[in-house]
Amino acid sequence: MTATPVTGQRVPRSGGRTTAAHKETSFPTHGSAALRPADRAEVPAPPRLRVAPPAPVAVPRAPFVLLVLVVVIGGVLGILLLNTKINENAFRLDDLNSQQAALDVQEQQLQQDLAQLESAGNLEAAARRLGLVDSGKPAYLRLPDGRLFGVPKPATGWPSVTATGGG
Repeated sequence: MTATPVTGQRVPRSGGRTTAAHKETSFPTHGSAALRPADRAEVPAPPRLRVAPPAPVAVPRAPFVLLVLVVVIGGVLGILLLNTKINENAFRLDDLNSQQAALDVQEQQLQQDLAQLESAGNLEAAARRLGLVDSGKPAYLRLPDGRLFGVPKPATGWPSVTATGGG
């Protein structure tokens, strides 16, 4: 291994051999026979850096470990509870969707029944059952000025048999 050159240039690696050009610009190695006391005086030795030991920790580890365990167990139980509630709400939502579909079908059936009962044929039949007769062309009264449109006349005809209670 060769030392860093004095001139700041990089020394190419040559498998542990140094050439004549490198000997002039590099520090001698420790195992070299060329190391003389005069060479040591010219090149100052780099300061040795020491790593400081870590500061001692005076905090007991048992409460910290207990706190971590409580947090982990609490988190797992919380996730389990949350997952259970989500699944429970999914079942409830499915039941409510089924009820909504049934109520939609029932509403559609009731609207069809109402539309059938409101048809002109069914209204006339219901009126006859109640004993009502056809009045012909009606007369109209306009409210703001009291003007009469058409000729009012009484309804003619016989009440139906079912309305009078016999035949």
